Amino acid sequence: MIKKLFLNDKFILILILLNAITIFLIGFEMTLSNRFVLSLIDNVITGFFIIEIVIKLKKLGVNNYFKLNWNKFDFILVALSLPTLVSFFGNIEITSFSYFLVFRIMRVFKSFRFLKFIPGIEHLIKGISRALKASIIVLIGFVIYIFIIGILSFYLFKNVSPEYFGNPLTSLYSIFKIFTVEGWYEIPEQLTQNSPPITSFFTYMYFIFVVFSGGIFGLSLVNSIFVDAMVSDNNDELEKKIDSLNEKINQLLTKNQ
Repeated sequence: MIKKLFLNDKFILILILLNAITIFLIGFEMTLSNRFVLSLIDNVITGFFIIEIVIKLKKLGVNNYFKLNWNKFDFILVALSLPTLVSFFGNIEITSFSYFLVFRIMRVFKSFRFLKFIPGIEHLIKGISRALKASIIVLIGFVIYIFIIGILSFYLFKNVSPEYFGNPLTSLYSIFKIFTVEGWYEIPEQLTQNSPPITSFFTYMYFIFVVFSGGIFGLSLVNSIFVDAMVSDNNDELEKKIDSLNEKINQLLTKNQ
């Protein structure tokens, strides 16, 4: 009964979610007694994770257990949480290891295994993989374009607005925000404060070009290529059906002749 329970992915997922909630609550100000209860729950769950590993090791054997990447991932994350477990039950202060607890929450990604039960999930994953491969060249080109515009903007506006263009990295981030089109006007508005009319004009024209070339045209191009690549498999299947239908029609016409 216990073995079946710890071999049940749903039960382990519940433990992971409960552990995540516990770690979240520990971050709030509270009485020492409440903090002790939450810490106890957290470390008991860590103990359950250790039991899970032991049961799987006995069932699969060491070699078979570590053949699966998910098992390796689980083992590493649980091992990283051992210092806090030792410090709690041994009454030892090891605060420097406390952040390792967060790593164990990454085991929630194990729940993605349930995606295989979704109808058509394999087709969707293949479509995403194909779209990423088809879009990689465009994405690289788009990143290079952001880099060029970011560096150019840095040299143009570093003295005018250090907040947005004070260094190349900040400038790249500011240009990326402009490319998203969301609130793009705020940066040029700040740049043109107390500027001569001619300077304001060319500043506005510069950012209008940036928004159209990157935010509207660039992102639309990347998005269209990605979507087209995802649905291309559907088009291929339709083309095969049409070719098959044409072949059957030709065979019928040939027989009638």
